[in-house]
Amino acid sequence: MNFTEHMIMTVSTHKKKSKKKKRKNKTALFAGVLCGVLALGTLGLILLAAEQRTGRAKDAVETEEMKETEESQSIWTKISDAEESLLNDIMSETSKSEEEPVGRYDELLADETFMKANKIYAKETASEEETVLAFAGDILFDPQYAVMARLKQRGGGIEEAFSADLLTRMRGADLFMVNNEFPYSDRGAPTEGKQFTFRAQPESASYLEEMGVDIVSLANNHASDYGEVSLLDTLDVLEKMEMPYVGAGRNLEEAKKPACFVMNDKRIAILSATQIERNDNPDTRGAGEATPGTFRCWNPENLLAEIREAREDNDIVIVYIHWGTENEEQIDWAQREQAEMIAEAGADLIIGDHPHCLQPVGYVGDVPVIYSLGNFWFNSKTLDTCLVEVTIPAEGEMTVKVLPAKQSDCRTQLLSGAEAQRVIGYLNSISETGHLDENGVLSKKET
Repeated sequence: MNFTEHMIMTVSTHKKKSKKKKRKNKTALFAGVLCGVLALGTLGLILLAAEQRTGRAKDAVETEEMKETEESQSIWTKISDAEESLLNDIMSETSKSEEEPVGRYDELLADETFMKANKIYAKETASEEETVLAFAGDILFDPQYAVMARLKQRGGGIEEAFSADLLTRMRGADLFMVNNEFPYSDRGAPTEGKQFTFRAQPESASYLEEMGVDIVSLANNHASDYGEVSLLDTLDVLEKMEMPYVGAGRNLEEAKKPACFVMNDKRIAILSATQIERNDNPDTRGAGEATPGTFRCWNPENLLAEIREAREDNDIVIVYIHWGTENEEQIDWAQREQAEMIAEAGADLIIGDHPHCLQPVGYVGDVPVIYSLGNFWFNSKTLDTCLVEVTIPAEGEMTVKVLPAKQSDCRTQLLSGAEAQRVIGYLNSISETGHLDENGVLSKKET
């Protein structure tokens, strides 16, 4: 075996071993090979000089000298080719070993124009092992009503609206969603004949960010309380602050489109729609082909079609729906009927709001349903409420957990101990198909 063959075999052996070592060893390997290559080149130069001297000593004929020069150049070319080949091999192995795993949605995430046009968002998570979503119910920022007026009296900081431990859970979720039960606008007139009309100052939308909110639902019966212009202003305000929204839009196509989040190489779609008001000519108009409004689902066909379509492109489909009867703890026939349709269409989770109180938790088949989240921060009443945490692991089934809370004196706080167990016990007592353990984790009720 000559020196060149020995060097090539040595480098080859190093390449095979390097695949099993950590990245810090790759630098040492590369340095060793580079030294070998330089030594190989030096040896070639020595051989070349020796052959030239030998040739001149044997024969000074010009034609022989030219022949020897050509042979020497051939040797040098072979040495250079060997050096280049070895370097290329090592660089290739190093590059391959340092490549990041390819995600299923990397190509999608690289197309920012497509993502923006289709309401798809890349979202970082606290852990690569799991994704944590949080959901809460109705909020209200209208300064003419108690919660916002009291917040201003207390100094205006969001810490005066929510307890510190609750804020930690809200902000700590990878994605947090609430029902935005009002428009952001300083224009328009209140809807004639409507008992309660709400409107928030546009600048108060910054409270969403302080709360840790990542997406809002506009699918409710107060989205355009101050006319069409107030809904349009709301869309402008949210878009300016880059706050994703679902459930309303400038036309039906926009109103029904889900928001999709890519997190931990999973694509999660969130749709939102409203049954309320339940009549053919509601005060809160549904979006038309060319007119603004909410995504209505009293007739559920459009919603079911959107769920089926979302099912084709997403790993998880969540439906956040405005339904039920106000201040009634039990679900009504329309909730029960549509829950079955929504689950059958392909939803993985159903989250409800509107009744302003907690309602049962349970399952439709294998699909978890939280029928009503209750008020989250909405009025001065003392009411039980909750934050729902949904954990989606990298592998395995999602976990749904109810964290009991209470709205009281225009402030919402997380509950613990006996008070938390009281709320869990209450929800278990009114739920037919679901059961919460002492930590609030939902499972199917044994029959």
